[in-house]
Formats: sequence, structure tokens, C-alpha cells
Amino acid sequence: MAGAKNHPYHILPPSIWPFVGSFSAMAMAVGGVMWMHDYEFGGYIFFAGLIAVLFTMFSWWADVIREANAGDHTPIVQLHLRYGMILFIASEVMFFVAWFWAWFNAALFPSAVDSIGGVWPPKGMHVLDPFGFPLLNTLILLCSGTTVTWAHHSLIHGDRDGLKKGLWATILLGLVFSAVQAYEYLHAPFGFSENIYTSAFFMATGFHGFHVIVGTIFLIVCLIRTYKGDFTQRQHFGFEAAAWYWHFVDVVWLFLFICIYVWGGWGAPLH
Repeated sequence: MAGAKNHPYHILPPSIWPFVGSFSAMAMAVGGVMWMHDYEFGGYIFFAGLIAVLFTMFSWWADVIREANAGDHTPIVQLHLRYGMILFIASEVMFFVAWFWAWFNAALFPSAVDSIGGVWPPKGMHVLDPFGFPLLNTLILLCSGTTVTWAHHSLIHGDRDGLKKGLWATILLGLVFSAVQAYEYLHAPFGFSENIYTSAFFMATGFHGFHVIVGTIFLIVCLIRTYKGDFTQRQHFGFEAAAWYWHFVDVVWLFLFICIYVWGGWGAPLH
């Protein structure tokens, strides 16, 4: 029969969201450039574009959730969704490679950076004690990796109560991590623009902090969906993607803690 479906793939109906999302992103980018160059209404255009992007994300993902609940996500579709998430996390890894590259480039060859006196950390700097708040945040994230695994294990074995408790614990630990990092930033002995050390430090740890906030929101959405009855033992890609993302955040932090806090500040006076 013409038009009959004889394959396991999900053919998407026409959607307006790619079109809306593209123009929203363009408005946000153009508005951001105008805002940075002090053009009139640049800030308004940027925030209008940002709101439109967030609305597009919410609406598009809502459509994906409806497709999943309708049974359109066959096993092979779920497999390709997993491939997409793997590639997304790989792109995020490369994003952090750039910040680590900047850090090691200056740390291993300080003589090439005249403004820091040829030593690393730069002369006269006080750095954060890695075994204070950074170590505390390391323990918090390691515990959160355990609790999100507990939630995943509970879901696979049909324990909805354990799933909820694991998600609640992970979300609370993520919020505590963000609060501790905010306190650390407010009391840091250096500012963002003092030298390459401070700029690279805040860019690397700050973007990681942003990813923790995004991951926390991701898990909050999963918790809301759990209370609505979503996710089954056989189909729970949304939660699985959130758990993968959270483990990625954990691993990046371990590298940040070792390379930037411990090794990167070695020998400098502690704050």
C-alpha cells in the first residue's frame, strides 16, 4: 500500500520549531553583539531572542516527550537518540579541552607570558586552598554521582520510590555544590581580569558551574516527569540522558580539581 510504514523508524511530522529556533538564535546573537557595542535596544533584542530560544527548547522537547509517550520511540529510534546524546557529550568534552589547553599552555610555559613574571602561579598571587571548599565540592559531586546511579538502578528494577529519592538527593547535592561555588567565588582572593591565571581559572570552573546548573535543571525536569508517571523500565531515555550528562559533569570536575586547584596552584600562598 502506498504510504504504508514498513520500517522501525519514526518519521517526524512537519515542525515549526527548527525555523523559530534558528531566528531566535540569530536574534540573540545579533542582540548580544549590539549590546556589547552599546547600540540602542541591543540588550532588548538579546533578551527577546533568549526568551524565544528558551520557549523553543521547552516546546520542542515537549513534542519529543509526547512522541515518546505515544510509542513512537521504537528501540532503534531510542538507539539513535543515545548516539545523539553521546555526540553531544563528546562536543562538550572538546569545549572543556579548550579551557584546559589555555590553562596548561600558560602553566607549562610561563616564561612565554611576560605579564606573570615567568612563573606559575604568577608572582605575588594567593590561590584558593584546594583542600577546603574545592575538596568539599569534590565529595559532593562524587556523592551525587552515587545518588543518580541509585535512581537509575531503582528505575530499571521498577522501584519508583527509590527513583524519586535518588533524584531528590542528586538535585539537592547539585544545588549545594552551586551554593558552595558561589560562596567560593565571592571570597576568592583574586578577580577575573588580573592575569591569565585568574581568567583561565574562572572560565574553566565557571563554565563547569554553568553545566552543573544545566544538569540540575535537567534532573528537576526528570523528577517532575517521574511524578507525572513518565519513564518505564524499558523506555526512559530522557532520564538516561540526564544521568549521562551528570556523570560527565562529575568527571570534568575531577580533572578541574586535580589540574587547576591542586597542581595549578602548587607552591603559591594559600588564601
